[in-house]
Formats: sequence, C-alpha cells, structure tokens
Amino acid sequence: MIEITNLSKQYADTKVLDIDHLEIPAGQAVGLVGNNGAGKTTLFSLLLDLIQPTTGYITTNQVRVDESEDWKPFTSAFVDESFLIGYLTPEEYFYFIGELRGQNKADIDALMEKHLEFFNGEAIGQKKYLRDLSKGNQKKVGIIAALIGSPKVVILDEPFANLDPSTQIRLKKIIKELAEDSETTVFISSHDLIHVTEVAQRVVLLEKGRVVMDMMKDAGTFAQLEQYFMGISESHAPVAQLQEEE
Repeated sequence: MIEITNLSKQYADTKVLDIDHLEIPAGQAVGLVGNNGAGKTTLFSLLLDLIQPTTGYITTNQVRVDESEDWKPFTSAFVDESFLIGYLTPEEYFYFIGELRGQNKADIDALMEKHLEFFNGEAIGQKKYLRDLSKGNQKKVGIIAALIGSPKVVILDEPFANLDPSTQIRLKKIIKELAEDSETTVFISSHDLIHVTEVAQRVVLLEKGRVVMDMMKDAGTFAQLEQYFMGISESHAPVAQLQEEE
C-alpha cells in the first residue's frame, strides 16, 4: 500500500530524514516511534504531500503522492489541531468533511452515534466552536473526522497526547478495530511505547531520520524498545531485519 524509495529531506546542511526503502502493505497497523527530532512528523508531512522531498518519493497504492492527488480520496489523517476549522462546531466540521468525502448527513450522524462513548459527553452537542474546546476534545474531533468515508490509509500523529486515560483506552479500541480490516493501513506515531506496542502489529523506530529498527510485534517488543531508549543496546547497531511473527 505504502512504499518509500530513496527518500530524504534536507534543510540547509541538515538532513532530517533519510530512508532508503520502507514498505507497508495493506491491512497493517504500524507504530512509528523515536525521540524528538527523529523525523516522524517530517515523514508524515511527506506522506501527505505537505512538504516536498529533497530526493526520492513515496507511492500510496501505486500513486506517487508528489505527482498526483489520486491518493487523497482513500487517505485520511490527523496531524494536529491546525487541520481543524476553528469557527465550526464539531458537528459542522464533520458534515463539511463528510461532504468532501461523499458522505451524507445520515452517514455522519451514524458515525457520531457510533463514537458517542469516545466523546464521553463532551464536544458533541455542546454548541461550542472547535476553537473553544480543550486540546483533548479538539483531538477527539480530529481523530473521528479522519475516519469519515472509511479511508484505506489512516495517519495519526501522536493521537494519545492530551487525552485522558479513559479516552486513550477507547482510542486503542478504535485503532484495533481499524487494524482488523485487511484493506486498511494505519500509521501511528507516538512517544508512548506502551500504547504503540498495544495497538501496532509492526513497529518502526527512527533515529536522526534513519530507520534503526523495524520489527513485527511480539511479546518482547516493548522490552526491546525500552532497552534501546535506555541506551543499553548499541546505538549504532545495523538496521534490524523485519521478522515475521511466529
């Protein structure tokens, strides 16, 4: 579904991303982890054609994202609150995005009803503009809006940040349900290793723009990541080979 080839992004003399090759098949939930400055947001920005690569390219379902907009109908994302329209209420925002994605009012009402528990009596039905909501409630709206129209590629940047524990649990349930669809690819970045290893089927670790670890999740994945970030493992070890679950 997603293929990255000879991709790099450089600002002046600083190369912030450098990935030779990375392939993510349809139906896989991938967790992207790394310290600040690792290149996670840069990668997502390139996936969404928000910035141009210095070298290389990304294809999504065989469409080059920097050369065509044909990837947009089946791709959805929530990167941060700047994607929202502050002068709309959550309901108005959902209807607006729904119209763009060919959904009618009944479709959007059904989606909101399905995720009422996720909103926990907040945001929906409050007659508040998005700009007046808390960061957590803005994030809830952005995440659910990313599900409108059943996209085949869903990109979520730090979705667990600013959410209370109850909402984080509900979000993990939503992501796991998405991952059960063999045609839906979910790409999540997070600083929370526990959340990532709970919802992802595969974990990719970036360090200074390079992939230094790429593994299918198993019982030892969290411990391996924890060891890496504690500095116990060798910091210049070669890229780990992708290992299939047994």
